[in-house]
Amino acid sequence: MKIAHHTWEYPPTIVGGLGTYSQCSTRALADLGHEVVVWSPEQVSWPRTIVPEPHPRVRVHRVPLYDVTGSFPHLLNDDLKHWGGYLSDLISFNMQATFATRQERNVDIIAIQDWLSGIAGLNLARNRPAPIVFHIHSAEWGRQPQDGGSPAVRAFEGGMAWEADAVITVSHAMRDDLLAHGWDASKVHTVWNGVDTRRYRPAAVSAEEVARLRQRYGIPAKAPVALFVGRMVPEKGAVALVEAMAEVRQHVPDAHLVVLGVGQTEADARERVVRFGLEDRVHLRGELVPETERIAHFAMCDVGVFPSTYEPFGIVTLEAMAMGKACVAGARGIVGFREQVVAHGPAQTGLHVNGADAGDIAWGLCEAFRDRDRLAAWGVAGRARVEALFTWADSARATESVYRRVVEKQLD
Repeated sequence: MKIAHHTWEYPPTIVGGLGTYSQCSTRALADLGHEVVVWSPEQVSWPRTIVPEPHPRVRVHRVPLYDVTGSFPHLLNDDLKHWGGYLSDLISFNMQATFATRQERNVDIIAIQDWLSGIAGLNLARNRPAPIVFHIHSAEWGRQPQDGGSPAVRAFEGGMAWEADAVITVSHAMRDDLLAHGWDASKVHTVWNGVDTRRYRPAAVSAEEVARLRQRYGIPAKAPVALFVGRMVPEKGAVALVEAMAEVRQHVPDAHLVVLGVGQTEADARERVVRFGLEDRVHLRGELVPETERIAHFAMCDVGVFPSTYEPFGIVTLEAMAMGKACVAGARGIVGFREQVVAHGPAQTGLHVNGADAGDIAWGLCEAFRDRDRLAAWGVAGRARVEALFTWADSARATESVYRRVVEKQLD
């Protein structure tokens, strides 16, 4: 098949999991023999955190962005007028990608990644040069639970749900949520994401590098370390995690927390560090670090802690598990972590907590640190679980299956 892949993020410029997904999933589909054409914006101002990996069957078009805000006062409603340059970038990218996809010959399937490419998806649906599959990685009502978020974003998502020939989402939890919001069950398929087990592996980082990283933070060689990686936004739970460390310190006095991330809740997290006197125990980097450095942090830690309250999938737990690390993961709400992290039994890989409750997060970390040998065994089980179920090859085969059914249905 020839697959047209539209995505707002593609390495080296990424912000979250969408960029990682786009590169790894397209490469894995290409490994199955498919030709993939990617359209992604040229984000010159974004940090370059992941090295692009060329593939002979993946062709990437970097779409330049143009300022189109001059027309906004005459075309847009009050909601969209306030988006400014961000909306300009979205419109500029999506309109050019629409045209380019129409010009591309012999496309078998169009894959639209999230609402950010929804303008192109809705445009292409009117012309339908090929069947359309909408990949939804999260929903606006979950990202903005207080008020449901932007009506425009919800309209893009709902429009794509209606127009697409099939919908792929990232977890059973997310599929259940979509169906609860009225989406067509016959269209919606669950396909888990994956992780690169060659790059993320226990032997990827030397003991010397781990020792240097601990020295950088002033963490003693045998002190237990928890690691948080992610955007610092309310649903990721970083503020509650810092609050939890005040209780963890009472039971595990030498425990440290390292936080790799940046976002709107960073100031609140720093305020909690000062309020609870955790300056020597909580290390906030306040930046998106390159992937190689992130892998080194996974090697340094004893447990990954990800107390999300809305996380339809969450690749970060797979990265930790692939590195042979146990996870303390949020499992309350629309959270895919509970499908990845096994919280009991002989195949246990970590613990489930309520990410909205600092006390429950503290319990999870204290329980994890209580037995370091058991913690290491959970890490071994996590690596085995990833190898068995969560590789990008597994994800690509499941995606391919959905694509083929859509194409064959169109040919009937």
